[in-house]
Amino acid sequence: MGRRITYREALREALREAMQVDPRVFLLGEDVGRYGGTYAVSKGLLKEFGSERVRDTPLSELGFVGAGIGAALGGMRPIVEVMTVNFSLLALDPIVNTAAMLRHMSGGQFSVPLVIRMATGAGRQVAAQHSNSFESWFAHVPGLRVLAPATVEDARGMLKHALADPDPVLLFEHAQLYNMEGEMPDDEAQPLDIHSAHVRREGTDVSLITHGGSLPKALKAADELSALGVSCEVIDLRVLRPLDDATIMASVRKCRRAVVVDEGWRSGSLAAEVMARIGEQAFFDLDAPLARVCSEEVPIPYARHMEEAALPQVPKIVAAVQRLMGDTA
Repeated sequence: MGRRITYREALREALREAMQVDPRVFLLGEDVGRYGGTYAVSKGLLKEFGSERVRDTPLSELGFVGAGIGAALGGMRPIVEVMTVNFSLLALDPIVNTAAMLRHMSGGQFSVPLVIRMATGAGRQVAAQHSNSFESWFAHVPGLRVLAPATVEDARGMLKHALADPDPVLLFEHAQLYNMEGEMPDDEAQPLDIHSAHVRREGTDVSLITHGGSLPKALKAADELSALGVSCEVIDLRVLRPLDDATIMASVRKCRRAVVVDEGWRSGSLAAEVMARIGEQAFFDLDAPLARVCSEEVPIPYARHMEEAALPQVPKIVAAVQRLMGDTA
């Protein structure tokens, strides 16, 4: 038996447990303390752990991400919260040029055991500067591990493993998931890791490959397609760097068709990388061309109907699969 909690509550439990177990762990970022976090993830932690371990920072991602790197080099285990992925661009230099590269640049003498959490994705009418999905930008960089928990179990369990990693780990939390409820198992019958993709639904006709906030859409599309006689296997990538090629290829070789669903823009997307790897490793196993459903090539609109039209949606996924099945009927 398990219990039902929200994605937000799962993240808060993970933060609390990490801080209880290891005195080196502390949280820093904008509004994480008195306000309880922009998405209420850290609500109550300031009162429980005090201002030394739940630190409100100035509005300077460049500054407080750099401070997190320094703390990690000094033996601490910082968790840095960046309010939204768009704001992480202000900290690209410390993340990419320092945290990701320092082990290599020091000849293995130093590592940066840093965790950076950030909200990603659109669908909340907060306009273009707060709605992007830049996971693929960071997944491009050697030296980083990039995670995208899409279930309450992963939200609860991935942080522990991320903190144990000697190198920097980025967690992308899709903002549309915070209110999502899910079942949290009482035991660890299915051990969680930060290396593997996960098959969320078994199928035989088409592999739907996705991550983060697009996972619920892919699962709903699979339900609708099942009623139409099409069996979809849904792969949750979960770990965007390094990608779990083995799980992807096993599914593609079984289903022989694949659709990649990615909220990033089509050009230079993570979907493009997944498709390229399938082409390199499983081309002769395919019975149809690869397909993908991505966001439209526009800044994310503010107006609700335009925002919805710009993003991957269930009808778009269903239509892409139907076209694929039609090509091979």
